[in-house]
Amino acid sequence: MKIENSTGKDIVEIFRLYKLATEFQKQKFPDNQWPDFNKELINKEVKENRQFKLLIDEEIACIWAITYSDPEIWEDDDGISSIYIHRIATNPDFRGNNYVRIIVDWAKDFAKDKKFIRMDTCGENLKLIQHYRNCGFEFLGIKKIKDASNLPKHYHNADVCYFEIKLQKTKPD
Repeated sequence: MKIENSTGKDIVEIFRLYKLATEFQKQKFPDNQWPDFNKELINKEVKENRQFKLLIDEEIACIWAITYSDPEIWEDDDGISSIYIHRIATNPDFRGNNYVRIIVDWAKDFAKDKKFIRMDTCGENLKLIQHYRNCGFEFLGIKKIKDASNLPKHYHNADVCYFEIKLQKTKPD
């Protein structure tokens, strides 16, 4: 297993996994699904090394993106102290392997100069909330975003669940 940045060659697979994840969301949580994501957004994330993949035997098992700022969702975002994990999508052939836990472990190392790892999800999906808590996130609560006009449509008028991991700073020897 290895984690690395996604490349332009992965774009077709990224969109395939988003489509499969949306179909899965329709079955498991019909009140809220991802919209079709903009290809320019994904290309930008890839170019900026903010789109990642987890590989098992050279096959993409899971993908996700990060941002370093997310003020539309996180009102206290200072643009410095956090990384934000977005759009975790697992290849159906690899479901059930708790890749969120692996992503959390990766993020703790990747974000060692940050104070927080943050994540959100739309809708009050109690099973998903508990899963993220089991993976180390503190569940901060649910609220509506004040202005979602610049966000994808699944955020518009949605109940948004907020999750955070506080990173411990190690003291120098």
